[in-house]
Amino acid sequence: MQQTPLIHQHRAGSAKLVDFAGWEMPIQYSGVVDEYHTVRSHAGLFDVSHMGRVRIAGTGAIPFLQRVTTNDVGKLAVFQAHYSMVCNEKGGIKDDIFVYRLSADEFLLCVNASNREKILLWLQSQLAQDKTVRLEDRSVELAQVAVQGPRSRELLISLGATALEGLRLHHTSDGTLGGLSCLLARTGYTGELGYEIYIDSNKAGRLWDLLVDRGKAWGVKPAGLGARDLLRLEMGYLLYGNDIGEDGTPLEANADWTVSFQKGEFIGRQALLAQKQAGLTRRFVAFELVEKAVPRHGFRILDPTTFLPIGEVTSGNLSPLLQKGIGLGYVPPRYAEPGTSILIEIRGKSLPAVIVKPPFYKRKKA
Repeated sequence: MQQTPLIHQHRAGSAKLVDFAGWEMPIQYSGVVDEYHTVRSHAGLFDVSHMGRVRIAGTGAIPFLQRVTTNDVGKLAVFQAHYSMVCNEKGGIKDDIFVYRLSADEFLLCVNASNREKILLWLQSQLAQDKTVRLEDRSVELAQVAVQGPRSRELLISLGATALEGLRLHHTSDGTLGGLSCLLARTGYTGELGYEIYIDSNKAGRLWDLLVDRGKAWGVKPAGLGARDLLRLEMGYLLYGNDIGEDGTPLEANADWTVSFQKGEFIGRQALLAQKQAGLTRRFVAFELVEKAVPRHGFRILDPTTFLPIGEVTSGNLSPLLQKGIGLGYVPPRYAEPGTSILIEIRGKSLPAVIVKPPFYKRKKA
């Protein structure tokens, strides 16, 4: 298994380590629910260095990214970021990514750990002999740490990140934390105020120890992948391999806002336009169970009248704050309206649920 630069910190912190996409990663430290509550009320510290980080630079960087991603990178100002998709020719999602614009002709792509090699090969194949674009895999030399939660800004400012005072959502800034140079980004996947920190791998251990030590005053704790998954589920955020993949499109996944048809040609555009014009045959939905139970990935979604299968749960769990079973999945469009009744098949029982508008959790404004 591959390991991040923070493996020694995880072991020293008595983390429970598991195989995640070929990486030895912490699933939990003090416990999934405890870490979840820590992020919602204080702040959690996540190692996300298993994600892929790809630098795209050169005079041809913008035309190249316009062709291989669905969102409009031309609209990004320097030090701005956005969420986007990489699609195949049929409109299927190869990966969901974050794109950061670092300068006029330099970008950083953050890709999923499970798709890192696939996306690198794909981008290289699309680049072909284009000499105006330089592609560099920076996943090894650059580490990535996330600080997520309502106390995250106070903690980071106390360590010298004064640039965060006015940093808006989906914007970045060069900065220092405890004298360590880094790129600070106000992005994340928990629904809370939070930041992603990109730092040289050989400094990641010092940064982590600094954040853990200073963070105690703010109730900050390390958190694992279990809490991270629960937090993103409550926001209705997509998880690659569960909620999205190459067999589905951004339009079906309610991520049409990541697709800019106006910008011109891009890979998958024709297929997505055809799907849009023909109409969707399935829609991505969020649901809550009426009685207390836990929906899981792969459970069947049933019609409440005929009891026939109409879809499958792609993500599901019990929300610690709501104390309800919540989930995501795909159903035919006629079942997709909020308020529609459905059934979830759980261990041989058909339990009532209702379609709701995500997110399940709505945080107070920071």
